[in-house]
Amino acid sequence: MKKIAACFILTFSLAFLSACGEEKPLLSPTDYDLDAETAQTIRGVKIGDGPDVFLAAYRDYDILSSVDGSDYQFLATEEIPFDKSLTTILPSFFVDGAAVEIDSFCENNGIEKGSLLSFLTDEAYLEHHTIVYQYLVFEWENGRIKDIRSESMDYNKDGSYYTAN
Repeated sequence: MKKIAACFILTFSLAFLSACGEEKPLLSPTDYDLDAETAQTIRGVKIGDGPDVFLAAYRDYDILSSVDGSDYQFLATEEIPFDKSLTTILPSFFVDGAAVEIDSFCENNGIEKGSLLSFLTDEAYLEHHTIVYQYLVFEWENGRIKDIRSESMDYNKDGSYYTAN
C-alpha cells in the first residue's frame, strides 16, 4: 500500500506540474472522510452513483484520471470518459494540516515546482512540519462508481518509501 501511495505521489506530481495554471479550490481534510458503512463521501457521493452526482460534488477541484490503466492525467471534466474502465483521484497536499495551493507554496518558499517533492521530503523540513498527501480514489465501470477509497501518505512516517528525483 505504501509503495502504491508513493507511485500516486509521483504520478500526481508529474501530472500536476504539467497541468494548466488554472487555479482550483482546495479540499479540506474532512473532504477525505468516508462513512465506514456506506463508503459515502462527505459530499454525498457513493458507490453506484454516476458522473452527474460526482461532478456536482467535485467538478471545481483537480481530478486526475486514468483510463484503462493508463498514466494519470488531468482532463477537463467534459473530457473524462466515465463510460470506460476509469479511475479518478482527487489529490491534495497538506502542510501542518492546511491544504496547499502548489503555485503559492512554491512562490512563498522560493522553490521551482520541479523541486517540490525534494523540498517536502527533505529531512530538515520534515523535522519542523507535518506533510500529508491525501487522495480520494473512485473506480468506475460502465458509467457508475464501483468503489471509493480514501487514502493518504504521511511523509513524516512513510516518507522513506519515496525518494524524490
